[in-house]
Amino acid sequence: MLFETIGHTGHEQVVFCHNRDAGLKAIIAIHNTVLGPALGGTRMWSYATEQEALNDVLRLSRGMTFKAAVSGLNLGGGKAVIIGDPNTDKSEALFRAFGRFVNSLNGRYITAEDVGIDVNDMEYVLKETEYVTGVHQVHGGSGDPSPFTAYGTVQGLLATLNVAYGNEDVGKYSYAVQGVGHVGMEYVKLLRERGAKVFVTDINKDAVQRCVDELGCEAVALDEIYDCDVDVYSPCALGGTVNEKTLPRLKAKVICGAANNQLATDEIGVEVEKRGIIYAPDYAVNAGGLMNVSIEFDGYNRERAMRMMRGIYYNLGQIFQIAKRDGIPTFKAADRMAEERIAAIGKIKLPHMGNSGPRFLGRSRGQ
Repeated sequence: MLFETIGHTGHEQVVFCHNRDAGLKAIIAIHNTVLGPALGGTRMWSYATEQEALNDVLRLSRGMTFKAAVSGLNLGGGKAVIIGDPNTDKSEALFRAFGRFVNSLNGRYITAEDVGIDVNDMEYVLKETEYVTGVHQVHGGSGDPSPFTAYGTVQGLLATLNVAYGNEDVGKYSYAVQGVGHVGMEYVKLLRERGAKVFVTDINKDAVQRCVDELGCEAVALDEIYDCDVDVYSPCALGGTVNEKTLPRLKAKVICGAANNQLATDEIGVEVEKRGIIYAPDYAVNAGGLMNVSIEFDGYNRERAMRMMRGIYYNLGQIFQIAKRDGIPTFKAADRMAEERIAAIGKIKLPHMGNSGPRFLGRSRGQ
């Protein structure tokens, strides 16, 4: 059953990591390494079942392959999940045990932060492996990727507003932002700086209150975010929130946010198109964090990273052009753009398959 599943999804490798003493239960999924080593964050979450954790890591790692390909990076797609409560189950031993598993893959998988993980956690992972990005600046890293993901999301938003409304005046429109964690909060800040009307919701009531008190947003209940009379729905939490139950309730003309896997199914993506809603493919929009950490391979430079993230605007434009050219929904156009690049580069590399992606230089384990 498992081999049938990963055969269908196209994964190259799935690693189950267990250390009883450290309380570690984790899964690392490497989807595709044609363009380079698989890079993707580690997520810590209280999954209801191990199957749910497996489904999540398989879905997320595949998304990373497409994200890197669309973004023009020489990276493949991978992801990791640690099963546990990020509020109560973290420890040095847990993350160092995880780091040893990452290191055992000899660079095929490079990890970073994701939901439930912060820079301090990555410090422990770094003690056991050099295959870590997004670490603190004192180690030559770029730190928290959230602001960069948010900035890139706004670049994607600009391109999408231009298609939907013929202008890029962010402050002219209203937004329903679902999720104000690290990335969502930074995204809301950028929207409010431009004078936009913003409705927010999150399971973290303190974060919502901060948006109200400090940023002038309007709070709504978790389930009411879909009913807001806004121009743009921005999912910035977990995936699958655009589904058969929520889509009929959306009043927005645009879906553009930082969450991964926003469409519950491909069928929903087709229905979004039929309803005249312009969907900005998530992995093209939220690639800013990946772009930012990819700079670390050659020595981090913030200005270069920001310039690269502005390319998200161009990438979205390309996707919208492919959708129009081929008469397909935007989510399929994004996949097509990624698949064409992977196929083209794969043909070039095939006779010399080996790892020709980024190499880590000048940063030793535990620095």
